[in-house]
Amino acid sequence: MMDVGLGPLGNAALYLALAFSVWGIVAGAIGAIRRDARLLTSARLAGVATFLAMTASIAIMEIALLTDDFSVSYVASTSRAGNPLWVKMVTLWAALEGSLLLWGWLLSGYWALLSIVAPNSPLRAWALTTMAVVQTFFVLVPAVIAPPFEVISPAPLDGPGPNPLLQNHWMMAVHPFLMYLGFVGLTVPFAFAMSALLSGRPGSEWMLQTRRWTLIGWGFLTAAIITGGWWSYEVLGWGGYWAWDPVENVSFLPWLTATAFLHSVQVQERRHMLKGWNLLLIILTFSLTLLGTFLTRSGVVSSVHAFGDGPVGPAFLTFFLIVMAGSFGLVAWRWDGIRDRADLDHPVSREGSFLAGNVIFLAIAFAILLGTLFPLIVEAFTGDKVTVGAPFFDQATLPLWMGVLLLMGIGPLLPWRRANTQTLRGNLAWMTGAGVIAAAVAYAFGLRGIYPILTVGLSGWNLASLTLLLLGAVVPRMRVGTRSVVQVLTGYAFENRRRFGSMIVHFGVVVMALGIMASSAYRIDEQVRIEVGDTMPFQDLTFTVQDTFMETTEYRVGAGAVVDVHRDGSLLTTLRPKINTFFGQSMNVPTPDVLYLPLYDVYLNIAAGVTPDSEFVVLRVVRSPLVAWVWIAGFIMAFGTAFALIPSRRGVRGTQRAPKGSSVA
Repeated sequence: MMDVGLGPLGNAALYLALAFSVWGIVAGAIGAIRRDARLLTSARLAGVATFLAMTASIAIMEIALLTDDFSVSYVASTSRAGNPLWVKMVTLWAALEGSLLLWGWLLSGYWALLSIVAPNSPLRAWALTTMAVVQTFFVLVPAVIAPPFEVISPAPLDGPGPNPLLQNHWMMAVHPFLMYLGFVGLTVPFAFAMSALLSGRPGSEWMLQTRRWTLIGWGFLTAAIITGGWWSYEVLGWGGYWAWDPVENVSFLPWLTATAFLHSVQVQERRHMLKGWNLLLIILTFSLTLLGTFLTRSGVVSSVHAFGDGPVGPAFLTFFLIVMAGSFGLVAWRWDGIRDRADLDHPVSREGSFLAGNVIFLAIAFAILLGTLFPLIVEAFTGDKVTVGAPFFDQATLPLWMGVLLLMGIGPLLPWRRANTQTLRGNLAWMTGAGVIAAAVAYAFGLRGIYPILTVGLSGWNLASLTLLLLGAVVPRMRVGTRSVVQVLTGYAFENRRRFGSMIVHFGVVVMALGIMASSAYRIDEQVRIEVGDTMPFQDLTFTVQDTFMETTEYRVGAGAVVDVHRDGSLLTTLRPKINTFFGQSMNVPTPDVLYLPLYDVYLNIAAGVTPDSEFVVLRVVRSPLVAWVWIAGFIMAFGTAFALIPSRRGVRGTQRAPKGSSVA
């Protein structure tokens, strides 16, 4: 019997998935036009079949990676026999072809799940057809343009291994996967938006069916951005977590527009306004995921996060332009049906604050997009290479972020249509007082500068707002019953999960704002030279270099120093920063060591080569106040998002109409 290799099997699975996804388009479109139940059922089954075929291709690739089958081109170019098991597994998304394979698999999972759980409505047919169109593209690219299963004969004995930066920290098993779940998940609301336009039902039905899907994609993208910052902090050796890198920026852009949608969708839900605006936001969000994918995989931007030059750039650019032209063409075609019939009653209202917040989010997105694309535009027209650095992004966005914090506090307290003047004045008095007190305390403790003090003041403003929201919910319930405060608060939270989840997310945003402010404005970064055996003071700490070392494993060599960290004569910890060199790769990878403390981090990185015989070491020492609270804030936001996604006790009725005053972060 002929032995069929893993390469041909993987290709067969991909082509089978391609056939199923194309059939999903044909059956879905014809079934939607003719209202043929059998064809529509066939289209739904095509989604499940595509997922099974893509799952087979993923399983085949993982088997090839784990068994060191170097006859498969992707394994030969990215893996190494001596790598540990976890590195071989995550090598799936270490390079262009594997990352696209993962993207297609996750997309097929969303499509299959949507085929099973989407309610039987006129929107389902065109939504699944749209998913099939996007799926076809994301199967066609790895099947034809960037195939990972090409067969190499004769097969090499070993490969170079993945990029050293990707095998130097366990976070790479988490961050990229979350990023793909977020980017791919935002396809679902886009599919429902297209369905609303194609079926001529651009009212609120599509929005109600897609709201939770948007929150799921937004939640994964939020977690991905935060874990990506944590990876950057622990791996790249510069002691920071956000550098306004082009690839960081393009991952942030759809997050901004999705955040705007999650707020403005409440206006459409409650007041039947902003229908066209919300459609445009969803189209823009999905388009930005495609633009980000194009920039990351075309080689037009230089970044540690990018995949370098590849053959897929023209295909992604073409697909991006088709999506933009087709989507906005549908909006223009249906414009009479999506124009608002209701007007904004008063700017000082819940809907007024949400609309103002949307404008600010889009202004931030525009500034970031402009700064990211400007060097590419200049180079395309003049041939000159220019850079847009962090100062531009900071100066352009910081005032806008202050506006976000301002609106985040007052918006949830405003009623719909028009604010009651007396109630508004009372709330503003409490919030302003809390903000002023917080700013005064910060100044008394030594904070200086407009933005640091303003951030602390606005944090106090928001904490007062959250307190007023909770009091407004708990106090009336306590007056009509005998339950304790804890019982009332717990009951309110579980009966209003969506609203309470948004409060948790907003609290996480406040914590993150404080962490970013302190770790950016008051970061101390120095390079020091310490003799082995000597002690050096640094702020309120002392560092003692006890020894240098070199350690060898089956896949890398690490050289570093053993440094004791003392405070007030007591040993806090022993840090072991090092530089790793991975076999098969020539790149030296810094591996800092970090002491996480509640008020600040102690971050050590080897700044110059070191050997076991070195008489001194050169260390980059970074002390970042409150940086650990950036990661804690990420966990708070993730918890709040998950809590909001759990169905409320109000049941199905609660999913059709939001509770009065509900808010989604």
